[in-house]
Amino acid sequence: MAYICVLMLSIFPKQGFDQYGELQNCLGFQNNFFLLSLFLGWLGQKSEKRMLHFNRCQLLKQITQKCFSIIHVKTDKHARLFFLRTFALAELRKSCHSTHSLVGDKNIILMGPPGAGKTTVGRIIGLKLGCCVIDVDDDILEKTWNMSVSEKLQDVGNEQFLEEEGKAVLNFSASGSVISLTGSNPMHDASMQHLKKNGIIVYLDVPLTDIVSRLKLMKTDRIVGHNPGTSMKDLIKFRRQYYKKWYDTRVFCESGASPEDIADKVLKAVKRYQDVDSETFISTRHYWPKDCEQKVSTKFFSEAVIEGLASDGGLFVPEKEFPKLNCGEWKSLVGATYVERAQILLEKCIHPADIPAARLGEMIETAYGENFACSKIAPVRHLSGNQFILELFYGPTGSFKDLSLQLMPHLFAHCIPPSCNYMILVATSGDTGSAVLNGFSHLNKNDKQRIAVATFFPENGVSDFQKAQIVGSQKENGWAVGVKSDFDFCQTAIKSIFKDSDFTGFLTVEYGTVLSSANSINWGRLLPQVVYHASAYLDLVSQGFISFGSPVDVCIPTGNFGNILAAVYAKMMGIPIRKFICASNQNHVLTDFIKTGHYDLRERKLTRTFSPAIDILKCSNLERHLHLMANKDGQLMTKLFNQLEEQHHFQIENILVEKLQQDFAADWCSEGECLAAIHSTYNTSGYILDPHTAVAKVVADRMQDKTCPVIVSSTAHYSKFAPAIMQALKIQEINQTSSSQLALLSSYNALPPPHEALLGKTKQQEKMDYQVCAADVNVLKSHVEKLIQNQVF
Repeated sequence: MAYICVLMLSIFPKQGFDQYGELQNCLGFQNNFFLLSLFLGWLGQKSEKRMLHFNRCQLLKQITQKCFSIIHVKTDKHARLFFLRTFALAELRKSCHSTHSLVGDKNIILMGPPGAGKTTVGRIIGLKLGCCVIDVDDDILEKTWNMSVSEKLQDVGNEQFLEEEGKAVLNFSASGSVISLTGSNPMHDASMQHLKKNGIIVYLDVPLTDIVSRLKLMKTDRIVGHNPGTSMKDLIKFRRQYYKKWYDTRVFCESGASPEDIADKVLKAVKRYQDVDSETFISTRHYWPKDCEQKVSTKFFSEAVIEGLASDGGLFVPEKEFPKLNCGEWKSLVGATYVERAQILLEKCIHPADIPAARLGEMIETAYGENFACSKIAPVRHLSGNQFILELFYGPTGSFKDLSLQLMPHLFAHCIPPSCNYMILVATSGDTGSAVLNGFSHLNKNDKQRIAVATFFPENGVSDFQKAQIVGSQKENGWAVGVKSDFDFCQTAIKSIFKDSDFTGFLTVEYGTVLSSANSINWGRLLPQVVYHASAYLDLVSQGFISFGSPVDVCIPTGNFGNILAAVYAKMMGIPIRKFICASNQNHVLTDFIKTGHYDLRERKLTRTFSPAIDILKCSNLERHLHLMANKDGQLMTKLFNQLEEQHHFQIENILVEKLQQDFAADWCSEGECLAAIHSTYNTSGYILDPHTAVAKVVADRMQDKTCPVIVSSTAHYSKFAPAIMQALKIQEINQTSSSQLALLSSYNALPPPHEALLGKTKQQEKMDYQVCAADVNVLKSHVEKLIQNQVF
């Protein structure tokens, strides 16, 4: 019965039980039927509020069967705990969203600026569906006022017009109709709340230049809020904040799209919004025997983010293909900001049932706001010839990890149940540690009280500055733990902890705390990285270096395979990437694998290099790509990666090797070549490469065939590797603190604002305490439990 009690706490708010101690009292009940009836009775009291329609679904029956099926299992077998909770969450999620079906009385509500085409598109949709079409301007306002909208605006002025427009809408009701709003309706909260209760609000997002052009053709010289001295362009920009506030789903209306095309896209968007089960995730190792009729066990986006690693040891991947943008949609994003691009792309990848589109937009704006030193977030710089640098180091910790880890904590906090506490376990080879600690420290106070982070890093396997940064990033909800081993041990240990159901179940029952991850094994961490690869290509188009549709190569310093995999996903969404060039350092297991199909760790030891973030031999995200290439063959993935664990190598078939080499090229760079590239690049262009970017530059120079541009990912700022940079530039090294080294290096090249701040913090960071533990999984478990005990949840 412990499992039923934990289910009660994990799914429903703690108000159901006044104190956690009541759960412990419940565990003492001997009458299982009494406890079960208490549970179901409590559910009944809350059912109306939660819209759980127990009377017409099998949820109650299923939960009951699950509960009784485990009653006789010993309480120390915690393996079932996680599955029970996940099952119940999935079923409740389906039930909660059942009322969103557009059947009978629901309205499709079209929203957008003047000139967006709401009226025209609405009429087309009405014909397609055979339902009533209501235009707020013509059918509500003018009939209510007995005058035209323009006359009313001229008569009462802007502020009074908005109030009277809102009152007219509040007195209106409809069902099963298509409603075309005015451009100013979203500026009146009460009327929008009234409409939203019985409708799905679809935002027709038309490029600003198109709107301004259309209004000129319509000879519209004044709209609500338009005053002398305010341009139409600025007014439409101002209004976008209201549109983003209310929409349930967005239709991106590319330039040149016909009203019929937009109407079809609206219907597809509404259908997607309705179908809450349409976008699911599976494990890379999941398979069913051919004669088994049982349905594949799937997860929703929110569940994949919460759980991090699949229970069978595999990684979560989309069950279906990535959404793809057409050429017109991509072209319309050429002039967009990074935030706008991120919102469009991520909305297509995250179902609104998991994160409402408007809320997702708020998260994106928060993530890529003032904490990035460059307004372009991830700018592209022309280096020389046909080579470009994608600068991914303008975030608060100076590495590409910030591009995902400023957003991922907000995604995670939204997805977890409101009454659950979580401990995030992270293995880092250098940059991830400080990025995770920084990202989760920006959550609101309530979320920080229920989400804590423990970062494990190789004690002697990161640069001095990286260590100072990781240790200095510790906050009230985050800790750093040094491990006397390498990154591969840290990563393997974390995975083994997740798979230890006895330990994870103990933490859940004893402390009410669930474990999860924030490494790139977590889908919520990997997905945001797709955006900057797409954005880089769009920037090259915007800057006139290429026209849309022209291919590019990308060269990425690769360790755990997440960054380069995100580029693969960008291609699947429609970005024309020709070759993925995988750049390795002296730990070139990936280069060897791409060239031979043989992943061999036998007799191979990890070598410490100037580029520690890619000092990795076990590349987790490679499994996701192999799963994709092998047509989602979970049985093959299980075989290969079990063999890797047991025999330390595996070989893929020739057909997969050929398939891999169609898209991938690979090579590696020695330490001497890395330093030489830093030196020569600085001498020729004045640009300082960090050691990881230098690895990619060396490989790009060697592999690029000059027929198309290559975008080299600059994954970290050089300031984090001062000793290597000074050695490369032949600057006399100061064998003191990393802050002294950085201060000297900054005199050679100005540092971005966040790194100026880091320079000031480093002295303090070097004095901060942190824990160090032995390379033993049981020791790591002990640290995790102690951290949870010390955290005030």
